[in-house]
Amino acid sequence: MNEELSKEAVLLIIDVQKAIDDSVWSKYGVRNNLNAENNMAQILNSWRKSGRQIIHVKHESKEPTSTYCSGGIGCDFKECVAPIEGELVITKHVHSAFIGTNLEEILRKSNCLQLIIFGVITNNSVEATVRMAGDLGFTTYLVEDATFTFPKLDYNVKIRTAEEVHGMSLANLDGEYCKVICTVELIKLMGKGRNNVT
Repeated sequence: MNEELSKEAVLLIIDVQKAIDDSVWSKYGVRNNLNAENNMAQILNSWRKSGRQIIHVKHESKEPTSTYCSGGIGCDFKECVAPIEGELVITKHVHSAFIGTNLEEILRKSNCLQLIIFGVITNNSVEATVRMAGDLGFTTYLVEDATFTFPKLDYNVKIRTAEEVHGMSLANLDGEYCKVICTVELIKLMGKGRNNVT
């Protein structure tokens, strides 16, 4: 990778909350990327050391039956990405982190041109946010092995595995709205941009 990350690059973490561990999500089978939380923690730790901005996106559903229902225990962040003092948390109520929030305003005021995104669910809030980020002109990277999803019924009522759902979502996004990368690639990219961080 020839790119470099500027000191204004922002890490955007999407919906990594305890709600995602509820068994309702696995009714058609197991999720993919079982090591995703370890990758998330590795990225977050490295990003904190770099001194760049981190934004945690918290989903609070207005649907009373949602595992992400506002006020429920499912709204708590998973330990692997729990915010620390000084890190920004943005609350959303729909799929895209740009809708009904001041996320774009924050990024513009920070002179952010590059976004690094990971989280859940690949084909839901992650895809919706990445699409909007790309359309808004941000150079966006999606870390695919720090992102995961679940099996899903397709339109013809055939169960698609989590890997299939994940792979199709990535195919929809890569090269059009973002660049899909893995954790190792991101760590290398951060190393290349180290001299740009003050």
